[in-house]
Amino acid sequence: MHAVSSRKIALITGASRGLGRHTALALAARGMDAILTYRDNAEQARTVVRDIQALGGQAAALALDVADSRQFAGFARQVAQTLRQHWQREQLDCLVNNAGIGIHASFADTSEAQFDQLMNIHLKGPFFLTQALLPLLADGGRILNISSGLTRFSQPGYAAYASMKGGVEVLTRYLARELGARGIRVNTLAPGAIETDFAGGLVRDNPHINAQLAAHTALGRVGLPEDIGAMAAVLLSDEAGWMTAQRVEASGGMFV
Repeated sequence: MHAVSSRKIALITGASRGLGRHTALALAARGMDAILTYRDNAEQARTVVRDIQALGGQAAALALDVADSRQFAGFARQVAQTLRQHWQREQLDCLVNNAGIGIHASFADTSEAQFDQLMNIHLKGPFFLTQALLPLLADGGRILNISSGLTRFSQPGYAAYASMKGGVEVLTRYLARELGARGIRVNTLAPGAIETDFAGGLVRDNPHINAQLAAHTALGRVGLPEDIGAMAAVLLSDEAGWMTAQRVEASGGMFV
């Protein structure tokens, strides 16, 4: 039987690609293991697991649709089993609520189905998934909720998306207050425009939009996924242990 692992373990939703993947890799570089969730691309998730192992860490990948809260009780049981099987542990140290999608639609054209999809993924999902995983989160642990720069500045086409992220930021403060007695720190990380496949790769693949956003950013470019992964790792570190209930924007100074 393997010895109990002394490395910290983070559960990161939506970690088969984009910001979640880079967060997992940044944490692995700092000596933290990970349980990754993916929705349908198991091979992508397995690739991230192998990347973490190449960095000397351990990882496991579990399927989860964060839009379907009916899965959460069973998923929590899967996480508990995975912790015992891979780490001989009973609890997680960190939870990163990252999974998400982008829908670009004007306020006038946003459908109720689009609104409900965004709410289920970005607000209801993190609320009830965090609730389901609370018994598995160690005292003194960390929760990091991924929000968006769009809660501070407004860009046409993101009214519904940004409204959900605004709810996440309020939820962060309530979680920090209610879980503080357990020593659990809860913060929000709000990325600016990032070159990922978010919203169909709009920032990454459209040179005009990329240049336009870069021109409104103090550091002169849009962000890269590794910029956000590195910041997430900092916020989950022991060095950030006296920070809770805070919104930290990592946008390179967009629209300042």
